[in-house]
Amino acid sequence: MTAAPLFDLTGRTALVTGTSGGLGLGMARALAGAGADIVGLGPSPMPAAGAAIRDCGRRWHEVVADLEQPQDFAGLVAAVERVFAPVDILVNNAGIIRRADVLDFTEADWDAVMTVNLKSLFLLTQAVARSMVARGCEGRIVSVASMLSFQGGIRVPSYTASKHGVAGLTKLFANELAAKGITVNAIAPGYMATDNTAALRADPVRSRQILERIPLGRWGEPDDLASAVIFLAAPASRYVTGVILPVDGGWLVR
Repeated sequence: MTAAPLFDLTGRTALVTGTSGGLGLGMARALAGAGADIVGLGPSPMPAAGAAIRDCGRRWHEVVADLEQPQDFAGLVAAVERVFAPVDILVNNAGIIRRADVLDFTEADWDAVMTVNLKSLFLLTQAVARSMVARGCEGRIVSVASMLSFQGGIRVPSYTASKHGVAGLTKLFANELAAKGITVNAIAPGYMATDNTAALRADPVRSRQILERIPLGRWGEPDDLASAVIFLAAPASRYVTGVILPVDGGWLVR
């Protein structure tokens, strides 16, 4: 197989959660650039994201769903596939963070983060995987993990727990779905310039400490995930499953 078909997503449909901006929109644009049509899921309308995908010459379908609230994920997937297209690629990107000292952390903040980052990821992956299996689809599932899938962090207990959970579920789904022709992997972004790190970047001491540890010497950008998500979604990765791929500027090796 030549290089182009290895990374060609023409005719495929990708469902990307958290698509309104940041990493989600960056990955959606990358997939669209490789030929995929995009279903974007977010808690409010996403006109800018839709325009960005259409500018790539690809079709766009929007799903407005707040993952902090209970959802009928089976019904959501069925509706997408009925009115738009079957889902071949799922990118679980949606995530939130809450910061407080561990002795002051509230149950409400625990529940909110775990619901969005872990519970909804599991249930949506389950719903999409059921459809893929029923169709005999050679599917691709990619979740967004974190540096805190490997480390403990500070002042983010529910985020750390949820991202360790994402890594674990990635491996579990990989084990159970491999025989069905579905690969399941995760990308672990390093410290990226997104809304989730705004507080860190605004703190001159903490920001300096982080940058001093990153060998490449800068915060990551959404486009830095483009090649990773295309690889894990494309035919090129057909023998890769259960992997947590760091894209971190060298953070973990320092």
